Amino acid sequence: MINPIWIRTFKALAECRSFTAAADRLRLTQAAVSQHVRQLEDRLGPLVIRRPRRMDLTPAGKALLDYAQEMEAADRRLRDRLADTDGTVGDVSLITPGSVGLLLYPLLLDLQQSYPGLVVRHRFAPNHEVVDAVLQSQYELGLATARPDDPRLAARPFLEEPLELVVPAAARATDWQDLMQLGFIDHPDGQGMASRLLSRRFPGTAGFRSLPVRGFTNQVGLILEPVARGLGFTVLPRYARRAFGRQEAVRVLEDDPVVMDTLWLIHRAEWPPSARALRVVAHIEEQRAMGGHPGDAPGGREPG
Repeated sequence: MINPIWIRTFKALAECRSFTAAADRLRLTQAAVSQHVRQLEDRLGPLVIRRPRRMDLTPAGKALLDYAQEMEAADRRLRDRLADTDGTVGDVSLITPGSVGLLLYPLLLDLQQSYPGLVVRHRFAPNHEVVDAVLQSQYELGLATARPDDPRLAARPFLEEPLELVVPAAARATDWQDLMQLGFIDHPDGQGMASRLLSRRFPGTAGFRSLPVRGFTNQVGLILEPVARGLGFTVLPRYARRAFGRQEAVRVLEDDPVVMDTLWLIHRAEWPPSARALRVVAHIEEQRAMGGHPGDAPGGREPG
């Protein structure tokens, strides 16, 4: 690695175009400036062309000046990031299940429009990937469908997702045998969601593992497409069902008890969330308070 002090000296020389002026700026002797440049030239080749009344940069010298300027800019960005005093500038990273992501992503974009200095980075992922991504610091914030038991993660309840049993609009679906006949359309969190809902709706049956699986997709926006075509039923959160474009082709079977999934807001416990992350959380909570609890509005639920 090139000595950063030499690079700083060369940058001053390239900007001043004078060894004397560069030495004055850096409070070094002219001999020290010459020595730093000589050390660089020993490694990189000729960097400057010395003339009686002016100094020019070689192509290698221009490339090194560009590198020095990039290093200085990166240093400023690092200091700004570590200072973390401005919650309106920088990277905002959030990883969530696809269902609630459909609800939250537009809210994140609203925030970015209000503060163009923010850069929104959001990923849809199943629960185990959410937890892993936050543990590995790939994403600062995550929403998990179960409270992690890893002491490296801080977690608190954040949202609730009502789970829905969704069948083709024209299908007969009144009991467990009807569901067995239809078969299940699976998705990355499908087994867990279906097990939680079906065990409470249909106690005493063989449960999820006895259901024939008719299909699988990992695209949240497409989970209901095979259901709409009569190929099976599924269980997914209300947020995901409401995002489907052909509501008339599917039907929600409502019954007691209503099954709610708690979504846990998680982040690394060893350090506090950034000012940007706190602004995102506050914005989501503010929008939730203004619009009521997500998923509480009526629509699409029918008695089974």
